[in-house]
Amino acid sequence: MGAAGMDDRTRRYLAGRFGDYYRQAPIDLPPDASAREWGYIPFSRGSTRMVRHRSILDIGDLRRFLAETAPQHVYFSAARYREPGADEMSQKGWTGADLIFDIDADHLPGIDPAETTPKAMLAAAKEAVQHLLLFIDDAFGFEQTQVVFSGGRGYHVHVRDAPVQTLDSTARREIVDYVRAVGISVDELTQTRSNQGTTQRVLRQQGGWGAALHERLQHFAAGLREMDRSDAIARLESIDQIGSTRAERVYEQVMRNPDAIAAGNLEAGGPGMRILADHLLADLRRTTIAPVDEPVTTDVRRLIRLPDSLHGGTGLRVVPLARHDISPFDPFDDAVVDRFVGRTVTVDLVDEVTGHFMGDTFTLTPGEHRVDEALGIYLMAQGAAEKLPE
Repeated sequence: MGAAGMDDRTRRYLAGRFGDYYRQAPIDLPPDASAREWGYIPFSRGSTRMVRHRSILDIGDLRRFLAETAPQHVYFSAARYREPGADEMSQKGWTGADLIFDIDADHLPGIDPAETTPKAMLAAAKEAVQHLLLFIDDAFGFEQTQVVFSGGRGYHVHVRDAPVQTLDSTARREIVDYVRAVGISVDELTQTRSNQGTTQRVLRQQGGWGAALHERLQHFAAGLREMDRSDAIARLESIDQIGSTRAERVYEQVMRNPDAIAAGNLEAGGPGMRILADHLLADLRRTTIAPVDEPVTTDVRRLIRLPDSLHGGTGLRVVPLARHDISPFDPFDDAVVDRFVGRTVTVDLVDEVTGHFMGDTFTLTPGEHRVDEALGIYLMAQGAAEKLPE
């Protein structure tokens, strides 16, 4: 619903509590903060328009500014500029930008927001960002990455390595296409090598999709070796365009020439091996692609949420995460603001609400309820509840 659709009491209450949070919040500035554009959305009646084109020099002390302004959302630019506070983009003097990946639970394949709980959606988003990190580590070897829970529907990955800074939108789109395996074929993932006077085509194993396909091929071959011969042949024949003759030949190579499989040799086993590789690549696309939001990555002037700020649609904290903290992270516990826990507020619900929060599952019927303030803020920010007088 946003602040524009809130009643005045609820909006004032949330703005007050957000301001209280910012008075003591441990806000860290991003690298080169003075070269970035800043923006925010206030808790305004009847409007959710962003105030932007601000520089950190305009804002002054950030924590004081946030405490006094108590915004609904806070952003800074992925880009760096010579004049970040200029009103026109053409006057800012773009000098580079971080590479941003955005994983949004609403956009994940197989996720229907109307049928999936917020907890399950965010669990799927966390799994997706972990897949993304493994892939980009392997494919690109980025060294300066920051992972952030967005406070809402997913996760952001900020890449700050020097080589990505000056990439234009076209180059960033190529990265997105590669991450999403757009246009990737087996031919592009192979290289030729000479072996005893013959030319062989083998899978590239230096990272990215070539390494992933090579790993999948070895895993598939290991599974065949554990089967009875008839079951293994039947498994191969179940793949489109692999008939009995091709299945027999591939099986013989798998059993008698494991070194060729380990080398990623697609010449071994005849045409059936190449068909098998095509099948495994298609399976990889279905199961391992990180569903990143392309417009976020390709936009060289994107504004992105400030870590440790509050998300105005949930009241949860935008949490920067070390790699080892991602797996155990539970947004409905670890992103809850401690300052909001331990006191109660009275809210009014129009509809029944069921959810998961701070380790408990709750169901609240329509009408008046006195709940923990952290849960109350979450419900009010989402537009599911209104603040009642105490």
